[in-house]
Amino acid sequence: MQRYFVLTLLFLSYFSFSQDNDENGFWDNVRYGGGLGVSFGNNTTNIAVLPSAIYDFNDQFSLGVNLGYQYAKRNDISSNVYSGGILSLFNPIPEIQLSAEFEQLFVNSTFNDIKDSYNYPALYIGSAYRVNEYFTVGIRYDVLYNSNQTIYASAFSPIVRVFF
Repeated sequence: MQRYFVLTLLFLSYFSFSQDNDENGFWDNVRYGGGLGVSFGNNTTNIAVLPSAIYDFNDQFSLGVNLGYQYAKRNDISSNVYSGGILSLFNPIPEIQLSAEFEQLFVNSTFNDIKDSYNYPALYIGSAYRVNEYFTVGIRYDVLYNSNQTIYASAFSPIVRVFF
């Protein structure tokens, strides 16, 4: 599965650079962003770093890639999660953003002295409100959600996107 993911990223990179002959250069249409997350609670720590880059084809459609790292610890359980994915955004009107995102997550967890490593896919379908051209908030749903594999408590998760 990792091989297909890397091949897809290389394929997208090749065709992205080949479109540099329009009036705006390729890099003029690329935006960077992502998210950071930190939470602390009763014997619980969560830290997330999720950078992203998207290419704006026009005012309505964008396509990009994201990477992620999450660390979680609760009592005797800890996990390191690495992820990579492809993100597509569609804005039917300027205030509304619809999204589809495929993500592959690689989990390394430890419970007491027992270590476990596995990976699983996630396919998110989302809807969000665009506060302005840089900031979006909403909700997404993982259509591949499997409670036996996922690190999340629910198939629903919030969307908080920032792109510059």
